Parts: sequence; C-alpha cells; structure tokens
Amino acid sequence: MKCPHCEGILPSIKCEFCGGETPEESIYCYLCGNLIKRESPKIDISERIPCSDGNCVGTINEDGVCSICKKPYREDLH
Repeated sequence: MKCPHCEGILPSIKCEFCGGETPEESIYCYLCGNLIKRESPKIDISERIPCSDGNCVGTINEDGVCSICKKPYREDLH
C-alpha cells in the first residue's frame, strides 16, 4: 500500500472485514475502522528469574538487574 503522505510503499495486511489494505502495524483498519485481530505471541516464562526484592514484580534481565526496579539480582534472597 502507498503512504498517503509521502507515496512510499508500506508493508500492509488485508482487513478481514472490508478486504482493504491497511498498514501492517495498525490496530484498526485504515479504511473501515474495524479492529485488526492479532495472534498473541507465545511467551516462554519457564526460565524467567523473578526479582529478589519481595515487593517487586519485575524479572531479572540479561544484565543481571531487575527490569522494573533496577536492583541487582541476589541469589541469597531466593
């Protein structure tokens, strides 16, 4: 589909309701306003490490700190 502003080519998907093309990342159809249904990505939580702070709901990221409170992981608290 062409961008209505710059005429560039945008990756698009087909609306299940009206059959028109709408930008790939749209939440609603560009033409009819219908909600675009998306598959939820499957998330594997089996290897996540919860934050060692008992009040935080974050997980430890690849840097060894909590994704929310930024505290370093402490193995002695688990």
